[in-house]
Amino acid sequence: MTAGQIVLKGARQHNLKNVDVRLPRHRLIVITGPSGSGKSSLAFDTLYAEGQRRYLESLSAFARQFLEQVPKPDVDRVEGLSPALAIDQKGLGHNPRSTVGTVTEVLPFLRLLYARLGTPFCPDCEVEIAAGHPSRILADLQALPPGTRATVLAPVLHGRRGEQRKLLADLRRRGYVRVRLDGEILALDDLDALPKGHQHHMDAVVDRLVAGKGAPGRLQRSVEKALADGKGQMRLLMGDGEERLYSDKLACPDCGRGFAALEPRVFSFNSPAGACPDCRGLGKSRRASEQLLVPDGKMTLRDGALAPLRGRAQSFANQQVEFLAEALGFSMDVPYVDLPAVARRALLEGTEASEFSQLHERASGHEKFLADFEGLRALVERRAERTKSTRIKTWCESFMEEVECAACEGTRLGTMGRSVKVHGVDLATLCKQSLHEMLASVADWKFEGASAAVGVPLLAEVVSRVGFLQTAGLGYLELRRSVTSLSGGEGQRVRLATQVGGRLTGVLYVLDEPSVGLHPRDTQQLIGLLRELCDRGNTVVVVEHDRDVIEAADHVVDMGPHAGERGGEVVAEGTPEQIERDPNSPTGVWLSQKRTIARRPARPREQWLTVRGMRWRNLKSVDMSIPLQTLVAVTGVSGSGKTTAVHDILFRALAARYHGALTPPGTHEGIDGTEYLRKVILIDQQPIGRSPRSTPATFTGLYTHLRKLLAGTPAARSRGFGAGRFSFNTKGGRCEACSGAGVQTLTMDFLPEVQVRCELCRGSRFNRQTLEVTYKGRSISNFLDMEVAEAYELLEPIPQLERILRTLKDVGLGYLRLGQPADTVSGGEAQRLKLARELSRPASGDTLFLLDEPTTGLHFQDVEMLLEVLHRLVDRGNTVLVIEHHSDVILAADHVIDMGPEGGFEGGEIVVAGRVDEVVECPASYTGQMLRRQRDALSRS
Repeated sequence: MTAGQIVLKGARQHNLKNVDVRLPRHRLIVITGPSGSGKSSLAFDTLYAEGQRRYLESLSAFARQFLEQVPKPDVDRVEGLSPALAIDQKGLGHNPRSTVGTVTEVLPFLRLLYARLGTPFCPDCEVEIAAGHPSRILADLQALPPGTRATVLAPVLHGRRGEQRKLLADLRRRGYVRVRLDGEILALDDLDALPKGHQHHMDAVVDRLVAGKGAPGRLQRSVEKALADGKGQMRLLMGDGEERLYSDKLACPDCGRGFAALEPRVFSFNSPAGACPDCRGLGKSRRASEQLLVPDGKMTLRDGALAPLRGRAQSFANQQVEFLAEALGFSMDVPYVDLPAVARRALLEGTEASEFSQLHERASGHEKFLADFEGLRALVERRAERTKSTRIKTWCESFMEEVECAACEGTRLGTMGRSVKVHGVDLATLCKQSLHEMLASVADWKFEGASAAVGVPLLAEVVSRVGFLQTAGLGYLELRRSVTSLSGGEGQRVRLATQVGGRLTGVLYVLDEPSVGLHPRDTQQLIGLLRELCDRGNTVVVVEHDRDVIEAADHVVDMGPHAGERGGEVVAEGTPEQIERDPNSPTGVWLSQKRTIARRPARPREQWLTVRGMRWRNLKSVDMSIPLQTLVAVTGVSGSGKTTAVHDILFRALAARYHGALTPPGTHEGIDGTEYLRKVILIDQQPIGRSPRSTPATFTGLYTHLRKLLAGTPAARSRGFGAGRFSFNTKGGRCEACSGAGVQTLTMDFLPEVQVRCELCRGSRFNRQTLEVTYKGRSISNFLDMEVAEAYELLEPIPQLERILRTLKDVGLGYLRLGQPADTVSGGEAQRLKLARELSRPASGDTLFLLDEPTTGLHFQDVEMLLEVLHRLVDRGNTVLVIEHHSDVILAADHVIDMGPEGGFEGGEIVVAGRVDEVVECPASYTGQMLRRQRDALSRS
């Protein structure tokens, strides 16, 4: 084995053609090349898979049966390999409870810091909580009205699982007779063990008292015993069900309210002890929205302005509405927006408020019931909460939207977790700040004496981890930000910063385009993080197309020369300078500026679409004007507000207007110019399907025409075969031995699952009778195995098929197989498939296409091809708006909207908007500075 190298011999995974490579260890390695050339097959499916497999094989067979097994890649030999970690763009999960703070493990350190050094304040009185004293507790109890029954309880178990046999035996030994288990008082002798699998709360019953009766010292002895056995806490259960908690440790000096000792779980929204009881730690709740309850305010009540009551003219609720109209003096035939404010309030919020008391005074008999109107909002929310019918619940939720929890203001924490402060700052406030602001807040925190032993190391760990996130260009994020709202690039950089903070050595890191979503201004910070991983003795392999990252690499592997079957080879290898000089390298000609994308003259800007007063998230009352029938680029640093403006406001508002979408847009004043458009289409990087049964042929509609073609052949008609016969997703024509999958999966216990070709259909997916039907000598299985380019040559004479196949070729997907499983399609390929599906439809014009970073996963030459497609869309009379950082796309745009100037709360403004030359000349624009460097490099070359 060659020292200091990772050696691969004979890699044949997917389209790799017996590839041999030697990669230097402890260096930054970039694998690049055209889309579909085999980059991910080499980096992830061979290098990472083999490293992960070898690590798992080092574990025992017993441990391996509980882990997801990795099959051995198709490679002859791999030497010098380290344990591997993959950081891809698949996101950080879909759990709404996961936040930036939890996945980076910053919050566990903060929770411990607040639990050990925090100063609690009473949520009611807002004064510092001090430790109580038994005499104060006695005085409070002696003040109870005579005859009041009370039970003195000692908390002995809180939120624990298990049978607790030892605890029960100890309570019997100490003389206890009764306990309160999960709210129910039981005889201790009836309990041998607690039920398994559930969290239990248990209090020992110390005494049962009646105020004003009994020996004078009895109450004092009971309080002292309860505090002793409850480890400083006791509960008093009143006869009317009221419950009071007392503590000799924490109690409010004003109101006497007692509090449990501070623990880390009090500050965890994933624990019942710390979560807000209203939203259960999610920070959001569902509430009926006026916009959804009354979708068209210009309609009258009689015509159905109140959406939940439409088609229910004889319902009791409609009778109540008619009564309100008569009692409050408004007409059922007046548009809802023209009704008096008091009428709209009564319809939505009900008549419980004092301002409607006259309705009950005037009413009698049956009208008394009509006057008690709960309101549309409460009606919908009540039915959603109580119904057991999925259909009714779905109907109710169609009128509801997700809003910030009013109780915790979106912080997710309960009252106690929000009432503890360190240096005058509570944890909820700290988590609401951007990471930039948070570092500034904790910079001046000092701890002295015994507190320093706890506070200094905890705070150092927090500052270190947050600092890595800031270095990764994520300083605009908040610790409370849900990971489900992060883009693929943001999620990958969060994981990258976490790995750097983990300080591992001797690891092979494999990353998938970490620069996605990152403005060129912040790319150098990303490169710095990658360099830091290498400096610690790790090897970093990056699949990347970004010019700056490639030029910063120690070693570059250029795959190609083309995609699919015409790729899978290493066409160039070496330093970035060697790649630039290599005539065979498809990347070198772009790095050396020998090949560039020609700029078109800017199109005229005549009609405009203007979104006024956008004030959602960090947007600061922004007006965004978009010239129609042009190519528009929205740029700006990460977190500057691009996605908020385009996705959350523009798209949602237009989708509601043109297509009746129910998701409400972010706050804005209005949109001018909507009469120039007819529809809006969002093309993002979401997968085209998560099932291997979804394919490019099914997604684009090509499969439907293909099945009709075969069903129309003489052989099919003579046998009575319809189009459904040629589907591998339904019974009839498919092979039932493998259910149309072509493979059968064998479970191997502690070894990876093995997929073997179906012996009956030999991988064709269909039964023999179906395969006997052919067109030009090809069966349906043959067509699914074809690449797009090959199928185009065969099916060109058929207009419906030719149009779709030609479009797929034009967007650079000629190498895809028609039957390729959707779960193997990359994000960039998925976005181009969506583009191809729209392009293959009959031209309509007057459509606004919104694309979110369409260059993700695209090589320089693929970007050139993509721009041709986008220009073609515009030439058809459409408007194309792209959120993008790629300089070639921005330079090709007719109009650029640059947002910023920074991310988070320091962003949310439009720095400059206009033609490319205007952006280049703007000194405050980071995008302009990047474009100037690009222009200067072109002039030098």
